[in-house]
Amino acid sequence: MEVKDILKHVDHTLLSRTATWADIKAILDDGMHYHTASACIPACFVRQAKDYVGDRLAICTVIGFPNGYHTTAVKFFETLDAIHNGADEIDMVINTNWLKEGRYSEILDEIKMLKKACGDKILKVIIETCLLTDEEKIKMCELVTEAKADYIKTSTGFSTGGATREDIALFAAHIGEGVQMKAAGGIRSLSDAEDFLALGCERLGTSAIVKIVKGQEAGGNY
Repeated sequence: MEVKDILKHVDHTLLSRTATWADIKAILDDGMHYHTASACIPACFVRQAKDYVGDRLAICTVIGFPNGYHTTAVKFFETLDAIHNGADEIDMVINTNWLKEGRYSEILDEIKMLKKACGDKILKVIIETCLLTDEEKIKMCELVTEAKADYIKTSTGFSTGGATREDIALFAAHIGEGVQMKAAGGIRSLSDAEDFLALGCERLGTSAIVKIVKGQEAGGNY
């Protein structure tokens, strides 16, 4: 697979608590230069980022991040605020506490509410696979499909593990029509990226791929 074809699936990500505008601007510049799918950044930078990039790059941000146990009302407000500030894509974190308790209708209602808040913008649902059983992952495939979210996403990158090939294969077997897959967390090489894309992922949440490509360019290998 050509590098340019990998890059167009990358959500170029920087969600560090110490990131400054200079750091975010560098991510945006890279995203525009390498034609990534989006830049995924903290909500506090969304308006400034959208003013900077205009229509040259999709801006993604995270909701209920990283633990997911914000109330639905808080997540709904976060989503509306992010969209108002110019976000093109929303990556929300589910309430894992509810999932462990079998409170499926509340999870479903929350995803539906945030999808409604997104309007025509993309909603990705982070289920934090490293904390779940296979049965819980399958249930989330069903709920994300029923809620008509756009994507199911593996991980925040802030928990005990990231995307695995096994989890993506499980998703692929259980998601319904219209739901796409995003792998995030631990994608550190071009071969990792190719593997996840070959398994059917449409998006990859990673900061490493652009860094690798820049390194190859510097070494004359791109």
